[in-house]
Parts: sequence; structure tokens; C-alpha cells
Amino acid sequence: MTDNPHQAADKPSAGISTDRGALVATLVNLWPYIWPSDRRDLKLRVVGAMLLLLAAKLATIAVPFTFKWATDALAGQGGVPLPPNLWMVYALAVPVTMTIAYGGMRVLMAVLTQMRDGVFAKVSMHAVRRLAYRTFEHMHQLSLRFHLERKTGGLTRVLERGRNGIEIIVRMVILQLAPTIIEVALIVGVLLWQFDWRYVAVILVTVVLYMWFTYVATEWRINIRRTMNESDTDANTKAIDSLLNYETVKYFSAEEREAARYDKSMARYEAASVKAYTSLAVLNAGQAVIFTFGLGATMVMCVNGILAGTNTIGDFVMINAMMIQLYQPLNFMGMVYREIKQAVTDIEIMFSILARPPEIVDRPGAPPLKVSEGTIRFENVVFAYDPERCILKGLSFEVPAGRTVAVVGPSGAGKSTISRLLYRFYDVTAGRILIDGQDISAVTQKSLRLAIGMVPQDTVLFNDTIRYNIRYGRWDASDAEVEEAARLAQIDGFIRISPKGYETEVGERGLKLSGGEKQRVAIARTILKGPPILLLDEATSALDSHTEKDIQDALDRVAENRTTLVIAHRLSTIVGADEIIVLDQGIIVERGSHQQLLSHNGLYASMWNRQREAEEAREKLALAGEDTAAPNRNPPPVEDEISKAASRPLVAPADAAE
Repeated sequence: MTDNPHQAADKPSAGISTDRGALVATLVNLWPYIWPSDRRDLKLRVVGAMLLLLAAKLATIAVPFTFKWATDALAGQGGVPLPPNLWMVYALAVPVTMTIAYGGMRVLMAVLTQMRDGVFAKVSMHAVRRLAYRTFEHMHQLSLRFHLERKTGGLTRVLERGRNGIEIIVRMVILQLAPTIIEVALIVGVLLWQFDWRYVAVILVTVVLYMWFTYVATEWRINIRRTMNESDTDANTKAIDSLLNYETVKYFSAEEREAARYDKSMARYEAASVKAYTSLAVLNAGQAVIFTFGLGATMVMCVNGILAGTNTIGDFVMINAMMIQLYQPLNFMGMVYREIKQAVTDIEIMFSILARPPEIVDRPGAPPLKVSEGTIRFENVVFAYDPERCILKGLSFEVPAGRTVAVVGPSGAGKSTISRLLYRFYDVTAGRILIDGQDISAVTQKSLRLAIGMVPQDTVLFNDTIRYNIRYGRWDASDAEVEEAARLAQIDGFIRISPKGYETEVGERGLKLSGGEKQRVAIARTILKGPPILLLDEATSALDSHTEKDIQDALDRVAENRTTLVIAHRLSTIVGADEIIVLDQGIIVERGSHQQLLSHNGLYASMWNRQREAEEAREKLALAGEDTAAPNRNPPPVEDEISKAASRPLVAPADAAE
């Protein structure tokens, strides 16, 4: 027996339908979660809940009969011929006994119903958990393209409402819809046996009119509910987006503007909510009117029967109790339909996410990547995010094992695209990428990413402790290994002077740390991972000049005997690279060592000279006391320098055609 929520058996055999009206398809797809093939204990709970359900409904049907018998006994209409000396005993004992039986049946009905709910709770909540797990897992399997387009606030809201919607559907179908159908059938049978077909006809007409009105009104309300959900999602998205950008809001004194944007979305939510509540009032009033007409008709028929001598006072009480008894499940049927329809509306986006296939998948039987040396090779790689705009145009280069190759270029040249393709966040449009002669599209994604260590330019941390964020690099690392990685990344001293040390909370997205501190945490977790291949996206860009030297030394030590690819924005960090590749508009325009490129006096030399001039001017201003900027301010990104120099003619080396 297993409690693992991601067993293969959890997945439905068919795709999940996103059609708003496909309730049956939705229930079919939910069934594997309600009746899991790998959980015998949950199946027994389902069976037990069904038996308790049936017993509770039989007790429910017995309640009006005990009420009738008690009433007839009190009215002297029991129809039992007894001697005069025994009649008084009967007149006292039977009503009391039937009244006790009436109370006993109601207690039994309530106890059995609550036992059913308790037994089935484990089934319903486990189904919710498994589906929520599957959706969360699937979101991580979707492509980077999907996550770049998504809105985090809206997506978490969809997950939350979808999870609640699943719980409603599971509980309503098993605990409300099935019992209601059984109870209506039993009541119709009892009325046909105890009275005659006219009563059944009135009840059937009442039920049909009731359900027709419920259907029409609910369909009307669904669109209102959808508008309300969209407004709620929009308001939540704006709130999270604004709070995540708290500092930017403060920089531009935009608090009032952000509040107005949020209030505009909430105003739409308010209007939709008012319509939703108003429509609910109309629905409830219409249902009450229809049922009251049916109740009145059956009671008038019973009064005529009493006057004609064919019915007793007990029958009058019984028909009233039976109709009231019918109203509860009938009202539940209306509520069940409304809730299920609304739940399907709530989870339709969640189901569409589940139905969306991952863009990048492992080939069947794909082997793990085996890294012996770590040589990276791009062979005539072509890639486009959009077919209308090609980013990389036949890119070919090699990063030999244990060597360092840097890539520079203007914004849009394709530098970041290279790192994303190497991590296989996207598949190449044409050509191939090899590691030790193995096409990365033919190996498992997990093994590929385990072999590469990434230090991004913009580090985002989990809202947890420093120790947690460093250990993320290798989850089974010991505390000593975590602290050694922090020491190599030059952050151990800062951590130890903090009041909570390694248990210091970093805040959402690491906002409690400075940019340099966040970067060093990212470097520490990559050091802890210890991969054979390093990918550095300007790992020291957020550091001051003094710390940059320390971190660069640490990175140099980490990079020893490792293949290293550097995406560079500041040229001072890559002067020691074995080869520097200059990209422009998706092609290589220059390549060589730092000295070779300077002697060539081309684009790279122009970039270098402009950066040096900017640094020297800043130093002179600082010495003169006129520099209002921070003394250790970083030089401008190389993209700015490249953009200025790119328009000048250049003579590319012989291999620039690559």
C-alpha cells in the first residue's frame, strides 16, 4: 500500500475535458482519484460510505411512517379492534412508543449520515491532494515559454480555486447527488404504495418544473460567476505584482496609482458579486414558489381523502412530512447542480493547464547524460522563439573540456538564448548541441541539468533561510559542506555575524539581502552542487570592485578542471578566458583571446576602450570629489558599449563566418 500522490495509477486514461458542459467527462476523469487502483483502504471506505448512505436513507423514509402512526393513535384512527379495557392502554402506549420511534429514527438518520461523511472524508481529501499534486507537478514540467507568459498571482488563484472545485465535485457527487437520487426514488415508491398515482403525478410535475427552473437559472448564473472569477483573478494578480515590486512603487511614488489599479479590478469584482447574490435570491425564491405549489396540491388532495373517508389524519401528517422530506433532497439537487457547474467553471482553467503538454519532453528510453570530460559543442545551431524572428543563425563553436569560453554581444544578440538552449529549456530549431559527443536532446533532462551549475545575473531566492537556499544546490549535503561552500563564496563571514546565522530568513525573493549577498548565495549553492560544467551569467555583476576580485578568485578555483561558459556583460571579468566569442544578431563576428581581439582593433577593442574610458573618467571624478555615485559603482553593461560601436564598420577575422 502506498500514499505516494504521484503514482502512475493516479492519471486518468483519457484527457481531461475543458468543455464547460462536459460534467460526465469531468466525473469520468475524477473517478481514478476517488477509486484509486493502488489504495485498497480507500476503496473499502467508498464501499462503507455507500452502505451507510443506503442505511441512512432507509431510516429517513421510516421517519414519516412513525409520525403517521403516532398521529393516528392519538386521533383514535389506528384501525385496531381492541376490547374496551385494553383500549386505554393502547391509546397511551402506542403514541408514546411511536413518538420515541420517531425521535429514534431521526437520531439514527443523523448518526448514519455523519458516519458516512466521516468515512468518506479520507477519500475526498486524498483525491484533492492527488489532483493538486499532479497540477503543481505539471506546472513545473511546462516549458519556460509558458512560465515567461504566465502571471504568478493569477496562476496561484487558479490552483486554489481548482483545488476547492475538485473538493466540491467529489463530495457533492458521492455525498449529495447519489443520496438525493436514492431518496427521491424511495419517496415516490412510498407515495405510490401508500396513496395513489395522482400524488405521484403531482410530485413528478413539481420535480420536473423545479429542476427545469434550476437548470435555466443556474446557466444564467454561470456567466455571472465566471465574470466574478475573472475579476477576482485580475485583482489578485495586480496585488501580488505590485507587492513584489514594492521598491519600484516607492521609487516612483506610485502608491495611489497602484491602489487605483487594484480598486478598479475590485470594483468589477464587486459589481459581479452583487449580480451573483441577486441571481441567487431569484433562484431560491423561484424554487420555493414551485415547491410550495406542489406541497399545497398534495395536502389539498389528502384533505379531500379524509373528508371522503379514504385517508386518516395520520395520512395528512405523513404527506406533509413526506413532502418536506422531499424538499430537502430536491433542494440539494438544485444546490448540487449549481455547485458542480460552478466548480467545473472554477477548475476549467486548471484542467486546461493539465491538458497542456510540456514543450520539452524526454524521448522514450532516453539514457542519462554521461560526462567524462565535459566538452560542449554547438553545431550549426539555429533557433527562433518566434518563426518570424530568428535569434541564432547557424551558430558553431566549442568549449573544450576544462577550458573557459566567454560570450559577449549586444542585447538581442542571443547570449541568454545560448544558456537556455544548453539547459534545454527550449529545443533547437536546427543543428544540435553536444556534450562529450552526446546530443543533449537525446538524453534525460534531469541528468543534463545535474551536470551543469548555473550562477545567474539576477538571483532569486526562496523565502526561507540562508542554509536552505545554499543547500538547494545539493539537498543531501551536510551542514559542514554547506558552510564550506559559503566560505568559498565569501559569504560565511557575513552569515556568522548575523543574529540567526545560517537560519537567517532572506525574505521573499531574497529581498532582505543586498544584491551582492544574494549573488554570493547563488555562487555558494553552485559550489555545493559541484557540477562538471559551469554556466556563469555575469556572476559578479552585482558586486563591488573589492568583493568582485574575491569572488572571481573563488570562481576561478571552482572552475579549475571544469568546462566553463561565461555569458559576459562586463569585459573586465573575462580577460582571462581561453576564448572570447563576440555575437551580433545571432552570428559570430569575432573570436579569439582578449589580447588577440584587442590587436585586431575591431568591435571587441572598441567595446573595451569605451569601458576603460568610462572607468577612468569615473575614477578622476571620484578623486576630485565630484562623483555623487557610489565609489564602487560598477561600469556600464557591455551591451551599451556594443550598441554604440556596432554601427561602425569592422573587418572580421577569417573565421567570422561561423
